[in-house]
Amino acid sequence: MPLPKAELHLHIEGTLEPELAFALAARNGVPLPYAHTDELRKAYQFDDLQSFLNLYYELMAVLRTEQDFEDLANAYLARAAAQGVRHAEIFFDPQAHIARGVAMGTVVEGLWRALGRSTENHGVSTQLIMCFLRDESAESALETLEAAKPYLDRIVGIGLDSAEVGHPPVKFREVYEAAAALGLRRVAHAGEEGPPEYITEALDVLGVERIDHGLRCMEDGALVERLVRERVPLTLCPLSNVRLRAVEDLAEHPLPAMLDAGLLCTVNSDDPAYFGGYVADNFHAVRDALGLDQERMRELARNSFLASFLEHDEELRARYLAEVEAYDFPGRR
Repeated sequence: MPLPKAELHLHIEGTLEPELAFALAARNGVPLPYAHTDELRKAYQFDDLQSFLNLYYELMAVLRTEQDFEDLANAYLARAAAQGVRHAEIFFDPQAHIARGVAMGTVVEGLWRALGRSTENHGVSTQLIMCFLRDESAESALETLEAAKPYLDRIVGIGLDSAEVGHPPVKFREVYEAAAALGLRRVAHAGEEGPPEYITEALDVLGVERIDHGLRCMEDGALVERLVRERVPLTLCPLSNVRLRAVEDLAEHPLPAMLDAGLLCTVNSDDPAYFGGYVADNFHAVRDALGLDQERMRELARNSFLASFLEHDEELRARYLAEVEAYDFPGRR
C-alpha cells in the first residue's frame, strides 16, 4: 500500500499517455505525425520548457469531445489511486482547447463526468483549477474567466501556467482581482524558469495562496523567510525539473535544503506522461536520489494535505492526515 498523499500540481492534459493519444486520434480522425507509440515516446525528450510545450500543445489536438476529457481524467485517476493519491487538485488549460474550437463546456463537463464520481469510482476526492496561459494576453484570460462563469460550481480556483520567462505575474493583475471577487482560490506558477521576483509578485500583486514550483526562491533569503513565516505552500515537481533542465541532476535538487529551511514543500508530478513518472514515482525518486528518510517522506505527505484547498471539509482533511500518521512504511520492524 503506497503512502497516502494529495497531488496539488497536476495538468490533466499532461497525463495524456501515448497509447491514449493514439486511441483518441483514431476515434476522432486526427492524424498524428508519429507512426506508433514508441516513436511518440522518443519525442518526449526536452531541452527546456518551450520544447516540451510545443509537443504538449500539438498532442492536445486529439481531445475533442466530452468523452475524450472523461477518458483522460479517468485514466489519470486510476493511476493516481494506485500511487496512493487520496485527494487531487487538477489543473486544466481551457484557452488551449477554445483556440482549437473546443468549447469551455465540452472541457468542463467532460472532466466533471469523471471528477464528479472520483470518490465513488477511484477513492480520490478532487477539485478543479482553471489555468490561464501566461504567454496569451491578459484580455484572453479575462474572456476565459467570463466563459467559465456558468461552470464555477465545478471550478474551485485559478492558476497561471505555460512559458514563464518574459510574462511576469503583474500582467494578470486584473483577472486575478476578478477571480478573487468571485471567491475563487488563486495559485500561480512562479520561480521555475522565472526569477525569484516573480514569486514575490505573484504573492503581492495576484494574491496567490500557493506557489507552483517556486524552486528559485532559494536565491533570495528574505523571500524564503517570508514564505516560511506566511506558510505559503510550494508545489514542487522534481522529475519535471530534471526533464526541463531546471535542475541538471535529481541529486542536486534543493528539496532537502528547502525542507531544512522550514518551507512547506509538496511533491507532485506536473505532466507525468511526459516527465517519466506519476506522483509516487516522484516520491520514490527523491527518496532514492536525496536520501530522504521515512519521516521526511511522511512530512511531504502531511504537507500535501495541509497545503490542499480542503477548508470546506476539515473533517476530510483530518481523516487524510490521520492516514499519513498511521502509515507503516514497508520493511519497518
